[in-house]
Amino acid sequence: MMIKVTDGQITPYSVGRLRRDNPNTSFPKSISTATLASYDVYKVAVDSRPDYNEATQKLVLDDVVFDGTNATQSWSVVSLDADELADKAARTAEAKRRERDTLIGETDWWASSDLTMTAEQTAYRQSLRDITSHANWPHLDEADWPTKP
Repeated sequence: MMIKVTDGQITPYSVGRLRRDNPNTSFPKSISTATLASYDVYKVAVDSRPDYNEATQKLVLDDVVFDGTNATQSWSVVSLDADELADKAARTAEAKRRERDTLIGETDWWASSDLTMTAEQTAYRQSLRDITSHANWPHLDEADWPTKP
């Protein structure tokens, strides 16, 4: 990402736009930092992402800060609001239901009319059907899933 500084105002910019804005200038394939600066264009250094709790927080890119020489952008950790938490829980539940349905589908052949399921197979399939009432639903860990016999 790059920016252009015009009268103290920062706007997003690109090499393509630099070339279009200066059609009579031949730029090399890789333009040096000094050449970019001569056009008031600067590469933005983005800080590394901080650790955060994905279940309750999100990362937001802050505005670009320009100190006259360097342009930087950092991240902020923001708590999810109630609507975002509900939406995330709904998407998680939908994904877990698909996973559950896949696991049940892999065992459907057990229930064919010419086979008799073992008690363990029956219990496994029932546990998969009942997974939505698990205490950790929909935020299941690997240990929360029933073990396939």
